[in-house]
Amino acid sequence: MEFRCTVCAYVHEGAAPPDACPVCGVGPELFEPMQAPAPAADPSPAPPAPASSAGVWRCTVCSYVHQGVAPPEACVVCGVGPELFEPVGPPAVLQGELASAGWKVVIVGAGVAGCQAAASVRETDPLASITVLSSEPGPPYRRIDLTRLLAGQVRDEAMVMYEEAFFTEQRVARVLGQARSIDLEGQSVGLSDGRRLPYDRLILANGAHAFVPPIPGVHRDGVTVLRTLDQARRVLQRCRTGGRIVVIGGGLLGLEAAVGLASCGSRVAVVEGEPWLLPRQLTQAAAQLLERKLRSQGVQVFCGARVTGILGDEAVYAVALAEGPELPAEQVILSTGIRANSELAARAGLEVGPRGISVDERLISSDPHVLAAGDVAECSGQSFGLWPIAQDQGRVAGIVAAGGQAAFVAPPTATMLKVLDLPVASIGEVHAAGPGVEIYEDQGPQRYVRVAARDGRIVGACLYGDITLAGPVRRAIESGRTVAELAGFIQDPMGA
Repeated sequence: MEFRCTVCAYVHEGAAPPDACPVCGVGPELFEPMQAPAPAADPSPAPPAPASSAGVWRCTVCSYVHQGVAPPEACVVCGVGPELFEPVGPPAVLQGELASAGWKVVIVGAGVAGCQAAASVRETDPLASITVLSSEPGPPYRRIDLTRLLAGQVRDEAMVMYEEAFFTEQRVARVLGQARSIDLEGQSVGLSDGRRLPYDRLILANGAHAFVPPIPGVHRDGVTVLRTLDQARRVLQRCRTGGRIVVIGGGLLGLEAAVGLASCGSRVAVVEGEPWLLPRQLTQAAAQLLERKLRSQGVQVFCGARVTGILGDEAVYAVALAEGPELPAEQVILSTGIRANSELAARAGLEVGPRGISVDERLISSDPHVLAAGDVAECSGQSFGLWPIAQDQGRVAGIVAAGGQAAFVAPPTATMLKVLDLPVASIGEVHAAGPGVEIYEDQGPQRYVRVAARDGRIVGACLYGDITLAGPVRRAIESGRTVAELAGFIQDPMGA
């Protein structure tokens, strides 16, 4: 069974919701059961999938797939007997170029999008040959937990997202290497060591990289971005009680890193070029409450500030601002946004937009044999950079790459700070404006609620200190509900 977090849309598979959402940290009471998504509409009937000479059986307990004329005497994964296996029917397939089974599917990237794609390929086509190319050694990890690692909320070993058993059970070959080229005509991926991986379908899930602004001194020792587990480990190795750290960038990642490091005894300053923190997610009123909370936790905040240089000899010792003091620093963390890793696709001749590889609602690129999912994909001109959406896109890409029917439907975006003890969340169009827009707003000493509606229909919310509205607002946006339909819920907390 699947459960969805009503705050951030993370999807959890299991008999019950998790104790805490791994993305935004809320408890099981904010999860809701999901219904299986309806298949994407196909105007013409799909041809039958090629029949296998052997039967395909799936364990109803753990979903292990067995091929043979009969189910196994015991499941090799969970040990149950043959009576708990069921025959697996052929997956629904698309007509045309994507109709087949037993393909070679290569997935570039072993993050959440890539691993979810691999699982979806296997579920859709038990006969597929699946290879996942990983550029980082070790098991895939939860990138979203890097700031929790800095804060000491999770241990290094708890970062693992998929153990090696996942790849064994799913019959997925995991290859360590770096993709350097794609031969679209010959349908193969070239690696930096000269190896080539042939494919029938290719899924690009190679994510994004941290943007490094052209600040003088940005390459000094002690200056880093925070995108990989190794980078987080190096930050922790350099930390000391009372050590000074400057975080450049007051977005979600920057603030989570700042609060996490401050909680471990470092003296942290955050520099944000915009007039207030989290300008994309929060209104100025909510950001002022957040800034007050950060200062109470020992974090200095400089908004509307421009960094003119990172000072030092070999190593950094300060950050210079255009107007204001030099900020002493033993470490500097750059949190100034991400850029899609779309260069590989562009060199191959795939269509690439300003935000990533251009794909349609089935996540198919300009080449019908190549798909893209996660931070590297630009779907209908949008890219998201959010973990739950990368997970869902990986699911869709895996189904489609294996010949199944699925489509990606962008949910209302939702973000939440994970390391503060006071909930902060934004959903949908936080800064909605223009004709037909109405704003419902209420503020207290430790609480702020702002709901935006357009032509009577709820389109977004900004919440501080109280996220009880998060679930109802998300569902209202998705279903097109009006303010009047939620009037009883909204009027009480907002006094509207």
